[in-house]
Amino acid sequence: MKKRVLYIEDEPYLARIVKDTLELKGYEVMHKKDGVKIMEDVSAFSPDICLLDIMLPHIDGFAIANHIRNINPHLPVIFLTAKVQTDDLVKGFSSGGTDYLKKPFSMEELIVRIENQLKIMNRDATSLHALPEEVILKNYKFYPRKFELHAPSGITKLSNRESQILAMLCIHTNNTIDRRELLQIVWGDDSFFNSRNLDVYIRKLRGYFSVADGIEIITLKGKGYHFVVG
Repeated sequence: MKKRVLYIEDEPYLARIVKDTLELKGYEVMHKKDGVKIMEDVSAFSPDICLLDIMLPHIDGFAIANHIRNINPHLPVIFLTAKVQTDDLVKGFSSGGTDYLKKPFSMEELIVRIENQLKIMNRDATSLHALPEEVILKNYKFYPRKFELHAPSGITKLSNRESQILAMLCIHTNNTIDRRELLQIVWGDDSFFNSRNLDVYIRKLRGYFSVADGIEIITLKGKGYHFVVG
């Protein structure tokens, strides 16, 4: 069965090249010029992965990614954009993006990124199902397959990456997980770019547990992380 790609890009020449090339490679592609009907498109097309430009008419790629997360938190989202400042990267991954490719890009690299994201999605599903449906962390409860963290103050909806990283920390509770191993499991490689992304997600997870008594993510410099629950 062909893998389905939902591609949102308002530049017609680039869109035609990407769409035609992906179809030649065996993908089924739905191209849209904007994300105004993103809820309908995701529900009707059921894509395996989304490619999003950020600078779009009517609604930007960050907002589109947020809408996609509400429909399907598992769906990989690759941003294709010239916006590469640190703030843009943080905003992109916070909105639910799982990868980021700078314009201009080669079709060979795009296809490699798509294939990598699809492999990671399959691996994510396996890792998340290695845990029970409910993980008790003191007075917190983590639901890995629902992408939810329940705290005394309320419920936090986690992104796919946040859930995956927290799941790996939970599997290694009160033990050390190697940073490189974590990068390989979650992103498929330990590049500098992905290493910076991991730093962003660890900070966010620490924020969720900032008022927790007895829960701490300790960084072991040059080694990895020790997830303390005690």
